[in-house]
Amino acid sequence: MPTIVPVILCGGSGTRLWPRSRAAMPKPFLPLVGDSTLFEAALGRCPTEGGFAPPVVVTGHKHLAHVEAQLGAVAGAQVIVEPSARNTAAAIALAACRLPEDAVMLVCPSDHHIGNAEAFAVAACAAADLAEQGWLVSFGIEATRPETGFGYLKRGEAIDATGFRTAQFVEKPDLERAKAFLAEGIYAWNGGIFAFRVKDFLAELSAHRPEVAAGVAEAVAKGTVDGQRFHPDAATFAEVPSVSVDYAVMENTQRAAMVPADMDWSDIGNWQALHEALHRDEQGNSVRGSGEVEMVDCRNVLVDSDGPRVSVIGLEDVVVVVDGDDIMITTIAGVQKVGSLSGAKNQ
Repeated sequence: MPTIVPVILCGGSGTRLWPRSRAAMPKPFLPLVGDSTLFEAALGRCPTEGGFAPPVVVTGHKHLAHVEAQLGAVAGAQVIVEPSARNTAAAIALAACRLPEDAVMLVCPSDHHIGNAEAFAVAACAAADLAEQGWLVSFGIEATRPETGFGYLKRGEAIDATGFRTAQFVEKPDLERAKAFLAEGIYAWNGGIFAFRVKDFLAELSAHRPEVAAGVAEAVAKGTVDGQRFHPDAATFAEVPSVSVDYAVMENTQRAAMVPADMDWSDIGNWQALHEALHRDEQGNSVRGSGEVEMVDCRNVLVDSDGPRVSVIGLEDVVVVVDGDDIMITTIAGVQKVGSLSGAKNQ
């Protein structure tokens, strides 16, 4: 099996989990599920004894202190400090330009929850084997419900015992299409986890988005090293087009593949997703945080308090969050609108 280099992407503000997640301390750096933060858990899924190389973390200036505090002293680790946010194609290209051309990159978001780390490792090894053959591999997360908030991957013909061609990348569907995808059984969620060799990714990026490839290469060539930190040239990087890796590469390459992954995955993209990832009692209720909570005659309620006592009676399908002086209450149906609240937007 080839050595796999974890490339951990740390960005975003996590406004849909406001007020617990904030621009200054977004969700990757919070212990939302269990005692470890989501970023720490992402690192922990890629241990050296499991065949993984030291990680490359791509982050921005405002998250650098959190990254280095939670990364700790990992020999050989790199932290690439983005001078500006230019989306995932450029972020991944930064890492690629700092690695050997034959290295297999395993690109992972830092803010996802994966309950079954063993299944993740199996999928990572299968994806790395395909990457060694020149495939650009996506993890196809098993779809367990008709979800309209994710993109989908349509499974094509088999490549080997574990991998398939990706027949189609599908944008977020409406509910009826999502139900049809689930019934057909050959569609998986696109979780934004990828594996490819450096040289194959850079070749495809150069073919389909040459301005991104050239701009990042120049920014890296003009960059500076500061210990484990690498700083690309800010002025050059600011001119790089902002485009996702899906649009730039994965939807255009003729070498797109997918590995099915049933690993208890969640993007923790909103309060409902977090509620579903937490332990719930027989009534479907969950409690997290340090505050005391009492629920009476409640069903499917999440209470997250950092101190104040919270008492809830007779509610169903509700989320209550107390963070310092901020209190946020929403129905489960309203969780997608949390990021549009003035408290979330005006940080």
